[in-house]
Amino acid sequence: MIMVTDSTVLYSAVPPALPGFEKITRYWDTKNNIYASKIIQGEYYVSMHNEMITTVLGSCVSACIRDKKLGLGGMNHFMLPGDKVTKDHWRNSPVSVAASYGTVAMERLINAILGHGGSRGNLEAKLFGGGRVLNITTDIGKYNIDFVRKYLVNEDIKVVGEDLGGDHPRKIMYFPATGRAFVKKMFRLHNDTFFIRERTYIEELKTQPIKPDVELF
Repeated sequence: MIMVTDSTVLYSAVPPALPGFEKITRYWDTKNNIYASKIIQGEYYVSMHNEMITTVLGSCVSACIRDKKLGLGGMNHFMLPGDKVTKDHWRNSPVSVAASYGTVAMERLINAILGHGGSRGNLEAKLFGGGRVLNITTDIGKYNIDFVRKYLVNEDIKVVGEDLGGDHPRKIMYFPATGRAFVKKMFRLHNDTFFIRERTYIEELKTQPIKPDVELF
């Protein structure tokens, strides 16, 4: 592997992204001395190299799933649509809009892991997010938490760690190769950009079409 020197920092050449993930933002994380991939709402990333995956969560949930024997895994970042009508339908129907958003997010992540050599019997998960961070009546985070827990029980994937709920955003740093995960609670934010982005995303979800176009291995 080629070693590149930048001032006093020694770092390796960026490992190749798996097919389909070339557009995900990747950078050298100087604090952890590792390449990191940053995902946002609606994205997911899978790696079979020694990388870190990071995101910032409010009401959204991230499932970090890996094959514990291969060190192959990834993270998603999703939210169920937030309007009351959608939630009422989700509560009563397994094929509703809200369930579809969560299901697609989970299936795409799991499908990518299995498609690159992972084994369903070796999968383990860690869950993060679902905070009540917006000043609105509906606790969207709770719906996200309830969904992802139920989904993983139904899929018989063991949850080995979680940090869910609360009333603060959190930054997640996940290392699929080892399964380590770190959480930083963001008790103070210096501007409203994060909250504006989350509100905008909720509104977008109400009108975006669902494309459950994946098949699990």
